[in-house]
Amino acid sequence: MGIYINPNGIAFRRFVETGKYVDKTGLLKELNAILDDPSSNFVCISRPRRFGKTLAGEMIAAFYSKGADTRELFEDYEISKKENWETYLNTYNVIQVDLNAMYSTWKSKAKKPENVVYYINEILFEEFKSEFADVIFKSDSLAECIQAVYAAKGETFVIIIDEYDILVREEVPKDEFDVYLAFLNSLFKNSALRSAISLAYLTGILPIIRDKIQSKLNTFEEYTFLSPEMFSEYTGFTNEDVRNLCEKNKCDFELLKSWYDGYRLNGIEIYNPQSVFKAITKRKCIAYWSGTSTYQVVSEKIRMNFSGIKDAVITMLAGGRVDVNVEKYENRMDSFNSKDDVFTFLIHLGYLAYDADNAQCYIPNREIHNEWQNAISDNVEYAETNKIISQSKILLEETLQGNENSVASALDVTHIHVTSNRSYNNEDSLQSAIYLAYIYALNSYTVIKEMTTGKGFADIVYIPFDKSKSALIIELKHNKSAESALKQIKEKKYSESLSAYSGNILFVGISYDEKTKKHDCKIEKMIYK
Repeated sequence: MGIYINPNGIAFRRFVETGKYVDKTGLLKELNAILDDPSSNFVCISRPRRFGKTLAGEMIAAFYSKGADTRELFEDYEISKKENWETYLNTYNVIQVDLNAMYSTWKSKAKKPENVVYYINEILFEEFKSEFADVIFKSDSLAECIQAVYAAKGETFVIIIDEYDILVREEVPKDEFDVYLAFLNSLFKNSALRSAISLAYLTGILPIIRDKIQSKLNTFEEYTFLSPEMFSEYTGFTNEDVRNLCEKNKCDFELLKSWYDGYRLNGIEIYNPQSVFKAITKRKCIAYWSGTSTYQVVSEKIRMNFSGIKDAVITMLAGGRVDVNVEKYENRMDSFNSKDDVFTFLIHLGYLAYDADNAQCYIPNREIHNEWQNAISDNVEYAETNKIISQSKILLEETLQGNENSVASALDVTHIHVTSNRSYNNEDSLQSAIYLAYIYALNSYTVIKEMTTGKGFADIVYIPFDKSKSALIIELKHNKSAESALKQIKEKKYSESLSAYSGNILFVGISYDEKTKKHDCKIEKMIYK
C-alpha cells in the first residue's frame, strides 16, 4: 500500500464520513462493464473545474485498489445493488496520479534540468520496489514497471490520472511537452502493455488535443462536456440530487435551481457540485466560481474579438442562444482562430452550456451570468452594454412605479445592442431586449420565458423572491399596440399561472414599432376581486 500505488482509499472514506457524499457510485457500474475490454477500457472524461473530477478519481481508486478495504463504504450505495459488484471490489493494482499536484511539486523543487516525467517515474519507482518486492525491475520507467509486474505475477492495473491536461493548460515548452507525449505513448500505445491494463481513466478539463496527441491517445474513448454519453448523470449534480440535498438541509430548491441549474447533458439537468454545496452550507446563493476560476478567463478570450463575438456575447447576455461549431477547435491553448473556437473552449470550462440538439451555446445560469457581466465590465467594446446593465436597476424601479414613458425610453436604447438591426424586427429579439434591459432583476426575481399560463404562454414572467415586491407578467407585441398586449394578458388569464402567489402582480404590455424604431409601454396593477 502506497500513496500512488494501491492507495488505501482514505481520501474517499473521509469525504463519505462527512455525510456530504452524493451517491455517484453508478459510475463504477459503467466502468465495470468495460474492464478488460480492449475496445473501450481506455477512457478520457473531461469536465469543468469543481465538477467532481478529483472525488470521482478517489472513489474509483477506493473501489478497485488492493490496498484498500472499503466494502462498508460502498454497501449502502447504488453500486452494491448491481450483480457481482464485489467481484471487482479491492481486487486490482491501482496507480492513482494527480498530475497537477505532481507538476506543482516538481516546479517548487530546486531547479533541475529533468522533465516532470522524470520526477513521476522516480517517485513511482520507489513505490513499485516497495509494493512488489519480489519482482525484479530493470528500469524505473513506469511502463516497464507495470509490464514487469504483469509478467511476473499476471496481475493487471487500473490507472487513474487526474488533470492529465495540466501541461497543455500550462503551455509548457515544446521539448517538455514532447517528453510528456512520449510518456503517454509508452503507457497507452504499447501493444505489449495493453493486456496489463484493465482500465485507464484519464480526466481533465480539456479533451485530447487533436493535432499533437491524437496519434498518441487515439486508443481512448472520449467523453466530454459536449458529449458525456452514459457518464452524463455522473458529470455533476442532477435535479434529484439537488432537490434531496435541499430537503435534507431545509433549503429553497427553486432558489438554488435559479442560480446553478442550466447545463443539459443528454437531457439531464446538471449543476456545479461545489457551488451547490457552498450555497447550502453558507445559506447564501452567490457566484462561488469566482473564488476558484476567475472571470478573466472569459475576458481574455472575448478580447480576441473574432468576427461575430461581440454580437454573440450580447445576445447571450440577453438570454439568447447562438450557433456554434464545436468540431473545429483543436483543444489547444494556442489554436483559437474564430468565435467558434473561443466558445467551444468556454463550453469545456463551464462558462457556457451547449445545446447539442440545436448546436447552440448559451449562458447557463445566474452564477455564470455574473461572471460574464464581470468579464465585460472593463472592456471598452461593451461600454454601451455595461451602461444598460448599470441602468437596469433604475429601469426595474421605474416599472414597479408604473412609469410607462421611462420604461419605453429605456427600451429604445437597449434594443439596438441585443442583435443586429436586421434580426431585431421580430418578437424573439424583442424578448431578448427585454431580458437584457431587466438584467438587474436576476438578483431578486425568478425569470421564466414563455411561461405556461391560463390560455397560452406569457412572454416573460418575473416572480420575486421577496413577496413584498410585485411580480411582473410581460407580454410583447411587434408592430402592434401596447394596449393589445395588456388585453391579451387579461383575456388569456395569464395571471392564473401565479394563483399561488400572494403578492401584487403588474401586467406590462410592451410594443415595438418597426417604422419608428420606438417602444410603447402600458402597465396595470392586477386588482383582486
